[in-house]
Amino acid sequence: MSRTPIAHTPDGYYLNRTPLFAFTLLCCLFALWGTAANLNDVLIAQFKKSFFLSDFESAFVQSAFYLGYFFLAIPAATVVKKFSYKTTILVGLLLYTTGCLLFFPAASMAKYGMFLVALFVIAAGLSFLETASNSYSTLMGPRDTSTRRLNISQTFYPFGAMAGVYMGSFLIFKEGDASHAQLAAMSAADAHTHQLAMIQATLEPYKWLIVVLVAVFIVFALTPYPACKGNGATTVTHRIDARGTLARLFGNRRFVAGVVAQFLYVGAQVGVWSFTIRLAMQIGGLTERGASRYLLATFFAFFVGKLVATLVMKRVGPAKVLIVYGILCIALLAYTISVHNITAVYAAVCVSIFLGPCWPTIYGLTIDGLGKDTEYGGSILVMSIVGGAVVPLIQGLISDHTGGNMQLAFVVPLACFVVIVYYGFYCLRHLPAATPDAAADGRASSARYAATRNTSGA
Repeated sequence: MSRTPIAHTPDGYYLNRTPLFAFTLLCCLFALWGTAANLNDVLIAQFKKSFFLSDFESAFVQSAFYLGYFFLAIPAATVVKKFSYKTTILVGLLLYTTGCLLFFPAASMAKYGMFLVALFVIAAGLSFLETASNSYSTLMGPRDTSTRRLNISQTFYPFGAMAGVYMGSFLIFKEGDASHAQLAAMSAADAHTHQLAMIQATLEPYKWLIVVLVAVFIVFALTPYPACKGNGATTVTHRIDARGTLARLFGNRRFVAGVVAQFLYVGAQVGVWSFTIRLAMQIGGLTERGASRYLLATFFAFFVGKLVATLVMKRVGPAKVLIVYGILCIALLAYTISVHNITAVYAAVCVSIFLGPCWPTIYGLTIDGLGKDTEYGGSILVMSIVGGAVVPLIQGLISDHTGGNMQLAFVVPLACFVVIVYYGFYCLRHLPAATPDAAADGRASSARYAATRNTSGA
């Protein structure tokens, strides 16, 4: 039985059917950036001990990482416009690999600052990957199933996140590692020897990552990919009125509120995940390796929450889902702060069940209706990921100034979710697409982003 050849639809953006192998390979990229992002949570605990850092100083791991997203989002979008999605992804993979390789001189020098440079370069690569892959996954097939494709792609992220934590737990954390107290009691020479051994251990997962990245780069380069950039009639080049575009965007109250909400959401998510290990160690008296199992459970909860949210949003409007999930996050974080036993850690883990739909929902509600300003709006939303560089720093400062009270530091993500819930109510009042009827028509958040490209003139 012959199958219809894969071809672009008349608008030149979407395809008549999905190229299965090419799409599956694209989905694997979501797992790759999940691995890198969540190895950071293990690195924070390891660097804190290896370099004798405060909670504030250890949070610079996330700051260096998410600043890479902030500075490279617009350059990545420029590469997509001038070249192709495939080229942008290959550039991202090269930068990702380069960042992993920089871990080796950083370990040889035993310099915390050099590790931060390596993490910045990794994040620069991930900015290219995410900028291209999110939109590309919606375009690689019929328009009416674009949301489904993006949801499928996003389910690969938790697998990568769990792989990152698993590798960190067993390749970085060792059973015989000395504790802070043991290191403090050692002679300077012995403490230095242990410090160097712990720093060298951070290289282990990145050795495996480099092998995987090189293999993916080769396969991706050899795999044919469609352009999905519109036909000649709709892609006439013209000078972009950047000043006018930015004026329109920042004159749009819903857009500005959405950027703030996304900034706070990413910050809250990164803050919760970054300090779960420290919380489990403080409350449960666990080693780094034992506490990392709670972080692994966090990403399993995140995966389950994503699946459930995908089903729920078929019947309930995205703004309502954002409101309900945000309120549940607030309740769980309040429990984490106020209860002084191991169940507080359980509550912190359960927060991740309700994080799943927040990023794409805020993204879709914010980008909806921007028309020709959609591409710039999307780039600014990617830049808002820099919230992950700011919120953990504030948590670290609170912990340091309250005698290491990690529970109290969780008040910061709680405050973030208060604003996110407010944004959900704002969209419910002012955006027709935030209603259940609009959600039921099969064009939820991210699909609308791809659809508006057809009228943007880009």
